[in-house]
Amino acid sequence: IVHRIDKDTSGLLMVAKNDKAHEALSAQLKDKKNLRQYYALVHGEFIENEGTIKAPLGRSSADRKKQAVVAGGRDAVTHFKVVKRFVGYTLLQVTLETGRTHQIRVHMAYIGHPVAGDPLYGPRKTLKGHGQFLHAKTLGFTHPTTGELVEFTAEEPAIFKETLEKLREA
Repeated sequence: IVHRIDKDTSGLLMVAKNDKAHEALSAQLKDKKNLRQYYALVHGEFIENEGTIKAPLGRSSADRKKQAVVAGGRDAVTHFKVVKRFVGYTLLQVTLETGRTHQIRVHMAYIGHPVAGDPLYGPRKTLKGHGQFLHAKTLGFTHPTTGELVEFTAEEPAIFKETLEKLREA
């Protein structure tokens, strides 16, 4: 496994078929040359249409299971664009520049817009579902053998789509 996603996050993973591919794909991740875009349904209504969160992440001193924005933490950069606004929620397209543990979830909570359904960083059970409404939608990278730029996209799971439809109707 080259690229992981959090438990209860849906979507794409990057898995290498051999050691050579694993090394090449891992190097791309380290050099920030991959495209990693997510859809995140977050609490609250954004005024801005897009933005960037630059806040260092590390282990929380209050809870060892959590990550937090901490002085001296590892650099973490998250870019976001509003896809759709709803009453009380916003659907974002989130692009990772770095890939830290729980990065999107921690950054969104940090700016006051936790991911809906996030049992660790947000209010619990605000929307019916299984875990956070976070979906690894698009992965792009340079193919380790052919050198071709490839991009993959995965549709959101049914519960994610149903929830968005209910919010549209509200």
